[in-house]
Amino acid sequence: MTTIISNLRDVMPTRALTFTESLRLAELQASKLLALGGLEDGPVPETLIAGLPRLQVERMSPAPVSGATQWSHGRWLIVLNGSEPRARQRFSLAHEFKHILDNPFIEVLYPDTSSMSSADRAEQICDYFAGCLLMPRLWVKRAWRNGEQSRRALGQHFDVSQAAITFRLQQIGLTRPERRCEGVRVGSAA
Repeated sequence: MTTIISNLRDVMPTRALTFTESLRLAELQASKLLALGGLEDGPVPETLIAGLPRLQVERMSPAPVSGATQWSHGRWLIVLNGSEPRARQRFSLAHEFKHILDNPFIEVLYPDTSSMSSADRAEQICDYFAGCLLMPRLWVKRAWRNGEQSRRALGQHFDVSQAAITFRLQQIGLTRPERRCEGVRVGSAA
């Protein structure tokens, strides 16, 4: 595990990052982890993270949060909310793994800004990393080109929730955010 985590941590400079740099580097770390695991298509197996030495994944039901990470007794412990759907647990596992990667440097990498705390910035980047790991840009685009364009089919292909794939499609630029009243014509009888 030390080698994999060290390799992924080496991607990050130890200085304050802009939001754009944070996103780019999180995606690079996710791509590197997939390459180290020899993966070329989804769904990404949980064992990519859970199978690392000195890392333990436990599920608790009920749990007050989706996931949490802690260094304990010489290993990383990731606790997932076992009562949440499996797709949500997979996303939480990837999110919490990014916390492990950033652990020694979170406040340096993501300092407080006038509009966001260091912790909130870290949460956003961990979510982005999880999306990049479970739904890599190139894999999603390949599936899209091959005709998998429904959220349901893509969600099943990558074993993620429809909400996660919807958000990822928007991030990648394959879809636009839907406006709340899209498709409703003003003045028409409903």
